[in-house]
Amino acid sequence: MSIVAATDLHFAYGEIKALDGLAIDMPEGTVGLVGANGAGKTTLLKLLLGVLQPTGGAVEVLGHRLPGGTLEVRSRVGWMPEGDCLPPDQTAADFIGYAAELGGLPTRAARQRASDVLTLVGLHEERFRRIGEFSTGMKQRAKLAQAIVHDPELVLLDEPTAGLDPEGREEMLDLVGRLAGFGINAVISSHVLTDIERTCDWVVMLDGGHVLRSGPMSDLSTADEVEVEVIGDPAAFLSALAATAAQVAETGPTLTVRVAEGDPFLLVRDALAASGTGIRRLHPRRTTLEDIFLSVEPVEEQP
Repeated sequence: MSIVAATDLHFAYGEIKALDGLAIDMPEGTVGLVGANGAGKTTLLKLLLGVLQPTGGAVEVLGHRLPGGTLEVRSRVGWMPEGDCLPPDQTAADFIGYAAELGGLPTRAARQRASDVLTLVGLHEERFRRIGEFSTGMKQRAKLAQAIVHDPELVLLDEPTAGLDPEGREEMLDLVGRLAGFGINAVISSHVLTDIERTCDWVVMLDGGHVLRSGPMSDLSTADEVEVEVIGDPAAFLSALAATAAQVAETGPTLTVRVAEGDPFLLVRDALAASGTGIRRLHPRRTTLEDIFLSVEPVEEQP
């Protein structure tokens, strides 16, 4: 089942088109929503929550079409916004307990659930401190706690590592990576592509309200290139490669060999053997999300 499906989805702020004919189909699991600032990521998340209503097209979340199924969707979805939105004068225990009650839990069960979730996100010792005294990392953990305290089927995480130092970023990504083990699907919006590579198994790339690419991480980020540094003149090695379908790029003494199909290591091995060329270094070069994002031509606005 798709957790999110949209067809010809449009949304505009006045004359500014935030989403322009968006078509997506997100499978169960952990989905990364990537793009530069202003690409339409946060607008899409708000549409999925029913906070905004599309100006055109159709969107479904967990099989419920919006806006008609907004209440049903909100009862089954958790939301972690990007901004600082927590009440500073409340303790974490009180606020997360309140969030659990809003999710339908009785008062006693809500307080126990809040304690369990705060322990999960590493805030057990701080649960009776006022949120206004929290560091940025602690606030991010508290926002994640309120998003999952009612045991949702899906959580929408908007820039979950925003403002965190390297240690806090690692801890947050570890927490996000554990959600799947609790049966919680996730859509993670981020402009930090390495975070998406680490946590997600499907990725949707947005630019200017359009989908640039969408697919499983295993297809978009693959080890399909080999970097090799040869000893001496590479001419014989290059000549052997020229007889194949490989693409070769030279960067100083390093040659990058890429093939559309097949194993680039086997091709390089055969070319080295045929030319009698020695090597100093040979290793795979993994295509990253950044490589893909920069290689895709942005969608031009129609006049």
